[in-house]
Amino acid sequence: MKPKARRGKALSFSQKLSRLGERLRQPMWQRYGATVLVGKLAGVGLTLLIMAGVASVFFAKVYAADSPMKAADIVNPVNTAWTLIAAFLVFGMQVGFTMLEAGFCRSRETVNVLMECIVDTCLCGILFYAIGFAFMFSHGNGFIGYHWFFLQGAPETYESTGVAFLAVWIFQFAFADTCSTITSGAMIGRTGFVGDLLYSVGVSGFIYPIIGHWAWGPDGFLATMGATGYFLPNLGQSFHDFAGSTVVHTIGGFIALAGSIVLGPRLGRKFKRDGGAPMLPHDLTIAASGGLILWFGWYGFNPGSTLSAMDFVGIGRVSANTTLAACAAGLTAMMYAYFLTKKWDVGFTVNGFLAGLVAITCPCYWVTPTGAIVLGGVAGVVVCMGVELLEWLRIDDPIGAVPVHGICGIWGTLSLGLFACGKYGASGPAGPDNSVPLAGLFYHGGFTLLKAQFIGSAIVTTATFGVAMVLMYLVNLTGTLRVSEEGELYGLDLHEHGISAYPEYVISSLAAPAGMPKDVTGHAPAHEMTSLRRVSTTGD
Repeated sequence: MKPKARRGKALSFSQKLSRLGERLRQPMWQRYGATVLVGKLAGVGLTLLIMAGVASVFFAKVYAADSPMKAADIVNPVNTAWTLIAAFLVFGMQVGFTMLEAGFCRSRETVNVLMECIVDTCLCGILFYAIGFAFMFSHGNGFIGYHWFFLQGAPETYESTGVAFLAVWIFQFAFADTCSTITSGAMIGRTGFVGDLLYSVGVSGFIYPIIGHWAWGPDGFLATMGATGYFLPNLGQSFHDFAGSTVVHTIGGFIALAGSIVLGPRLGRKFKRDGGAPMLPHDLTIAASGGLILWFGWYGFNPGSTLSAMDFVGIGRVSANTTLAACAAGLTAMMYAYFLTKKWDVGFTVNGFLAGLVAITCPCYWVTPTGAIVLGGVAGVVVCMGVELLEWLRIDDPIGAVPVHGICGIWGTLSLGLFACGKYGASGPAGPDNSVPLAGLFYHGGFTLLKAQFIGSAIVTTATFGVAMVLMYLVNLTGTLRVSEEGELYGLDLHEHGISAYPEYVISSLAAPAGMPKDVTGHAPAHEMTSLRRVSTTGD
């Protein structure tokens, strides 16, 4: 190994200057120095040019007459992100609806429920892109919007929200999809798949967006009600529905009621007044899990309806009210059901907290936590009474869609006229505007707000139910709304889709659909059965 070369002795400062002078007198070093100097000057000049360009873009004075950008085109990134996150949560409720309906139905129609929920979502997306959003949220007249079809000609942001237009679209699409799914819940077990597609076109493309425009459209006649020159100017109060107790839930619930009436009950359904009982759900684990997923999704449904993350106090209040109403309703429904049956009924409890969520959806921004508990507790009793009412009327609603969404949607809408606390006005892109707060009857606000809520709810409910009855009868005339008796007995899963949700076993021997293979004794093969002590004589 060679020893390291010894470094030379360090030069002093005077020696370095002397050496530099000698090199500058040499032609080669002169050319090298000039090249380095020119390169440095060029780099400094390029840097100065870039800095000047950046300054002209971000710091130069812009005059209004010269600017091509409008104030309404400036997207608020925080509020847009908030709206998108809420939209994703609301869309996630489709998982909850699918599980809830699949759990409460019979095993023989599980695949049918899954298929209907999935295809309704796909169909709703295309319809809401083409015509639904235009009918509902564009400018037009008091009854219908007529701009932005196929999302053409839309601005950068929606109205004065500062939220990107397509972010608002995806948020409202998730709401429209919720309404469509509510409808199918009361009609499971006997609806033909083609019939489901036909009425879904009517619901997602026309009924929901057009009637929804009345309350949520920029110039809807219920949204502008009470103002000078508009509907009922002497009332002095407009209709309010913060997140959709009426627009989403009452509309969906009463379309479901119309479908249930036109369809009639499932084969073998015997009502209490005739000595029977409801058909048992086949999987309460799935149903209860679906209900809790819906509860989670409601944190996008209600707080997201502010369309503003800057309203910090508002979204916190809405979230708390949503939670408390659901909790109170779940408990009161459980207790009411216990007095009826002397059992702690999970089905009533799940539908109870869902009823509380539906009820708080309208007033969630304007009530106190105490008000949310009270109105939610009432909703838990109302939904149980609604189930009993449908049973007495001999209307077959397998999952309780009508009581939960339709009846409790009405209660939630009216409750605003009672419990609005007189402190809160409206949410805005930069924060709340409480200059014109809403006050209900119990907070010294008189009957004005209650009357406005009653008028709006009554108009939407009656119009929805009337149009839905016409739609269902028209679809029924095509012969596609209800499957044949043979198809229903054979099992919708096998008849409509060619496969069972549980191909390796049957839930119970008595409940096996006619389409499942049988042995010589007439029962399902033993290796396809599970031991189940409780067997319903009315079907699984």
